[in-house]
Order: sequence, then structure tokens, then C-alpha cells
Amino acid sequence: MVAEFLPPHNSGDSASAPVILGLLPAALVDHIARVDSSILSSIPGEPGGSFPVAAEELKHILKEVDTHILSSPNDLSPIKTIAGGSVTNTIRGLAAGFGISCGVIGACGDDEQGALFLENMSLCGVNISRLRVKDEHTGQCICLVDPLGNRTMRPCLATAAKVQAGDLKREDFKGSKWLVMRYSIYNLETINAAIKIAKQEGVLISLDLASFEMVRKFRAPLLQLLESGNIDLCFANEDEAAELLSGEQAAQPEAALDMLGKYCEWAVVTLGANGCIARHNKEVVRVPAVGQTKAIDATGAGDLFAGGFLYGLVKGLSLEECCIVGSCSGGSVVRSLGGEVSAENWQWMYKQLKTNGLSAPAVVHNL
Repeated sequence: MVAEFLPPHNSGDSASAPVILGLLPAALVDHIARVDSSILSSIPGEPGGSFPVAAEELKHILKEVDTHILSSPNDLSPIKTIAGGSVTNTIRGLAAGFGISCGVIGACGDDEQGALFLENMSLCGVNISRLRVKDEHTGQCICLVDPLGNRTMRPCLATAAKVQAGDLKREDFKGSKWLVMRYSIYNLETINAAIKIAKQEGVLISLDLASFEMVRKFRAPLLQLLESGNIDLCFANEDEAAELLSGEQAAQPEAALDMLGKYCEWAVVTLGANGCIARHNKEVVRVPAVGQTKAIDATGAGDLFAGGFLYGLVKGLSLEECCIVGSCSGGSVVRSLGGEVSAENWQWMYKQLKTNGLSAPAVVHNL
């Protein structure tokens, strides 16, 4: 199998390492659709989560979507296809909305979806020179958004082009400050290999817990990963936090934060409309949600929160200020369909930052 490295791209200066890297074991594209809630009873898995499906199941869901499409406000298209995935959303947001030098390590297929992924990321300013292009298919994910803006995600990665543990090189990580990754039992070997190399290069690790379904079904390997002491920053939403504590104690967000704080220097539990709680060593803060906005689609809210929080850490902001930036960033993406923030919604975020006494990043948009 041939893996082709992309040449240095004008979306980032490959001579200087990106400040923040994202690990994409299998790059994917998101097909985001507004649907009525009845479709959720006809697909595998629980509503609201994210859990992998087989190729035939993906085809079935896409067929079902055609009969459950909802009309969109403001004449927006009811279906949107973009470069997708949690890490992609975080890295793209950091580059496009915050002006942070970012890159991705991983693989995509040499196909139409792969080309779409590469174009989307490069146009947003992400360095794609560490992305391997393989003679395989690019992963896909269907994101179903109900009338209340809640999303249910079903990725299909079984036949997707993937970067293997042995593909990773120290040069991929050299000179960077942070590596962003998402927990997945299906990519655990690659995740562990990336962590090992990153630590050798002095790179800090940020981990997102992925989904309550992933935590519930594969909690033991996750605990082992956390207990290794190699995770510097961990993000969990309220549902993931509850599953993390399953069977041990009252599943309160504060208890989950304390648990994560035993293993990670920074820990954050997001609480939706109730804001978040965060911990740095012994310091604990509770920050309410920032800005009143109608949630059109919750896809990417946690991912963009993570991006804003990481921006704050890179810029040396306080723990509370990191949470405020994260809240503003997360609020910006829910105002429209999909995990990519529009130029208009970035401007909304910058206004929210200034309202809360923080400076907006100096970013020039070409979007």
C-alpha cells in the first residue's frame, strides 16, 4: 500500500512546527442533516451519542435521511458536507478563528471525500503536510440534528484510510507544544504510539472523551490511559463524566472533575447551557455559559470549546479566562449547521470576548 506525503502547503509554514497538532488516525467528512426525531428510533445506538457503524448501516441511515429531512431556517441547505470529526473541528477552529499555527497528523483516502477534506482544512489555514494520502477510502460520518439542535453521530471508519502506529515519526511532532486527540478504542494502538513519541518531544497531550457510548463500552482502557499520567488536559461533557464514574460514586460533574484532576494537570467538564467547571492542579472554577444564542446545531460545541480553552492556555490566560474563551468559541459554532464556524459567527464570538473583558485574536479571514 502506498502512502503519499503531501508537499509543504501554503496553508502553513512547514519550516516552523505548528504550535498545536491534531491526531487524525482516520480523517473523515461529515454529512450533517436536519431531521425529525423519529429517525433516531430506526438506526443503531442511542440518540445523542457517537458510535461507529458498518458501511451497510451508513448506507441505510443515509437512505432514511431522505425521508426525514426538515426544512431549514434562513433558507440554509438541510444537508452540509464538510471535513469532520472532533479533532478536525478543534484544529480548524484554532487556525481559522484564533490565528494559532496548527497542523494535523494522520491519513485520508485518495478519493473525492479526501480531496474535500484537504481543501477545507487548507483553506482554513491548517498545515496538512503531515497528512498521508493513501489509496483507500476516506471515512464518513452522518450527523443527525433534531429540531432542538441535539446531534446524533454515526461514523463509518471500518474501510477508511488510517495512519498506523508504525507510520508515526518523531519529525511529525518535533517543535510543537500540544497534541490534540480523541479517545477511541479502535485507534488505541495509534493513540498510544503518538503519546509515546509526543512525550519524547516534550509535547503536551489534550484528550477528549469522545462520547458517553465510547466511555461506557470501553471504560477500562480509558482509565488505564488516564492513569498512565501522560494526559495533561482532559475534556468531558456531562454525559461522559457520568459514565466515567459509573458504578463508583454519585455521578456528579464535580466528582468527575476531581477524578480527572488526579491524573491530569488540567481537567474540564462542560455542562451545556450551565457553562463548565474546570480544574488546574488545586484551583477549581465554575464559569457560566457566555452569550445568549439559539442553538441551531450542537455539533462541534465541545470541540470548539476545547479550541478556545487551548488558545487561552497558549496565550497564558487564567483558568477562568480559558473557560470564558472556550464558552464563547463553543457558542459560536452552535449558531449554524455543522462543526465549522462561519466568518459571521466568528465576529459574534469576538464581540462576546470583548464584552467579557478579553481581547479578540488578530485574525484576517479569507473565508
